[in-house]
Amino acid sequence: MNALEDIVLSPDPRLSEECEPIETIDAEVKKLAKRMLRDMYAADGCGLAGPQVGAMRQIVVIDCDYGQGKKNPYVLINPKVVVADGEERESGEGCLSFPGITVPVTRPSHVVVQALDLDGNLMQYEAADNLLAICLQHEIDHVHGVTMIDHLTPSQRVTAMRDYHDALEAGARPGDVSVED
Repeated sequence: MNALEDIVLSPDPRLSEECEPIETIDAEVKKLAKRMLRDMYAADGCGLAGPQVGAMRQIVVIDCDYGQGKKNPYVLINPKVVVADGEERESGEGCLSFPGITVPVTRPSHVVVQALDLDGNLMQYEAADNLLAICLQHEIDHVHGVTMIDHLTPSQRVTAMRDYHDALEAGARPGDVSVED
């Protein structure tokens, strides 16, 4: 299976399930993190969560610098948002599990996250008013069975899902944020 085929697409029910915490960071978890980074980079994404590759575990990979031609990956094990505050901001979010669409999501502008790294060290990440703040919240939502579509009003959700199905029919693949008519 190639990296793009590895990514779980909506309406797969795994995207709506709570993931299990990771008890031990072993070779299997490290291999999963490596696979997730490979898949994320192959799809030109900036984040990917366990359920998006069918792994129902609390693991997230993020690299918001990749688009600028360098790699600066983070692997977050059992991530938790400990602070989400600041002015609410709306931004267009895409998702590798919903190729071909971008939807307006409102989130707090400042976030503090705690997670274990691959060596089992407790790390803290803080971001405000940037892509990392959005990405941290978006990916941590995934490990709790929440997708960007869940943040929409019912009418926005209907429109987004119609656009998503149209995009799939037009050939959208993970990493595509919009498909031209």
